[in-house]
Amino acid sequence: MEKTLLSFGHGYSAMALSRLLLPRDWRIIGTTRSEDKAPKLMADGIEPRIWPGADMVPALNAATHVLISAAPGADGDPVLAELRDEIAARAGQFAWVGYLSTTGVYGDHQGGWVDENTPLTPATKRGIARVEAETAWASIPDLPLHIFRLAGIYGPGRGPFSKVRNGTARRIIKTGQVFSRTHVADIARVLAASIAKPNPGAAYNVCDDDPAPPQDVIAYAAKLLGLPIPPSVDYETAEMTPMARSFYAESKKVRNDRIKDELGVELLYPDYKSGLKALLAQEIGA
Repeated sequence: MEKTLLSFGHGYSAMALSRLLLPRDWRIIGTTRSEDKAPKLMADGIEPRIWPGADMVPALNAATHVLISAAPGADGDPVLAELRDEIAARAGQFAWVGYLSTTGVYGDHQGGWVDENTPLTPATKRGIARVEAETAWASIPDLPLHIFRLAGIYGPGRGPFSKVRNGTARRIIKTGQVFSRTHVADIARVLAASIAKPNPGAAYNVCDDDPAPPQDVIAYAAKLLGLPIPPSVDYETAEMTPMARSFYAESKKVRNDRIKDELGVELLYPDYKSGLKALLAQEIGA
């Protein structure tokens, strides 16, 4: 039977998964809001659907697996807002459904550790919206839902090097602040491992082994480039967008034992140093 992934909001992480699945003869249908992005998806082997707008019933009928990357908006989860009944009617058809959430659902733990059993106490509007979306997806009877709580994502085209090179990088200092992060290639490996070993109802933290202060990551990137370490700026007086400042409202270390113990995932980049080294080597070799 042909395996068909229907990917809502086919962006950065979903594309990394596609690069693993396409060589295994998967059919992948991916939605995008932008007609301009459709040719790029096609060139990458994805069947694009401009959605909202396109009739998604044929794609839902064909899907054996579903991935949801689309973020919740003012009206909640956009996929459920339009297609909940159609998805619920096909719950038994799908072998696997994955929802990409965020570790922001755990809220602030003042630098302490959290795991998948930690109560969800989000401290930001984005985190609250994600908890509501997780709950809404989980409320669909018999849907083989898997929730993936992603830490800060980096990878090709998404790293600190450009800001360090152009002199706009800053090391924001907030005492005790730590973030967990994850390379996009490891997100793809976790998703592929879950597809191969479904466990409906499971939630997985997707992050590396080394939660670290953000200023350390910037400093290491500068060291790799052989450039001066960017200046430090106190968090309280730093000029930051509301979005950027909201990230500093939470400090926690995220455990990732479940992706290793249940899914057998061995991280390609278990810490930011190995990840940044690989990114730079990839840039130089490109």
